[in-house]
Amino acid sequence: MAKVKLTKNELKKQKDQLKRFRRYLPTLQLKKQQLQMEIRHIEALRDQKRQEQAEFKRSLEAWIAVFGEDWDLSPYVKIAQVRTGEGNIAGVDIPIFQGVDFESFTYDLIQTPFWIDAGVHALKTMITYDIQVEILEEQVRLLSEELRITTQRVNLFEKIKIPETRENIRRINIYLGDQQTAAVVRGKIAKGKLVRAQT
Repeated sequence: MAKVKLTKNELKKQKDQLKRFRRYLPTLQLKKQQLQMEIRHIEALRDQKRQEQAEFKRSLEAWIAVFGEDWDLSPYVKIAQVRTGEGNIAGVDIPIFQGVDFESFTYDLIQTPFWIDAGVHALKTMITYDIQVEILEEQVRLLSEELRITTQRVNLFEKIKIPETRENIRRINIYLGDQQTAAVVRGKIAKGKLVRAQT
């Protein structure tokens, strides 16, 4: 605890500080709640995308078993651009998934298997799910970091700053009250001496 001057000016300063802390604390608590809700929402969305991806992958298993040739689709699926926007939640800038652009390709109709179009489409869909999940995880990471900082600030105000300021105000009030009492007592003693000296 820092050394506090026991003066009326310091008392006013401490009272103003306490008022500021009390005004700022609800805003921090609201931000903390909003971040917690958004993190839960984004985690649910991420889990939903993972579930959709797993179901899509399961739907492909029978197709892969039938057409499962030793054929590499990677030359036909190249990401040209991942399009993201920027959103803001409780003052935190987060990436928002907007889409994936793939490079177009041409292939020899005679040399390639007839299922190549379906295979390329399936691979693009899987890659898109991966990127969506990755961006959602980045959102959770950014919001969790901000939540950690906000929680620290809420704890600082609730557990340290507000109680410390209240204690400072109490100590200053006690000291000033003692000083006032001592001044009254000194005044009465001086008055008593004057009265005795005049008689």
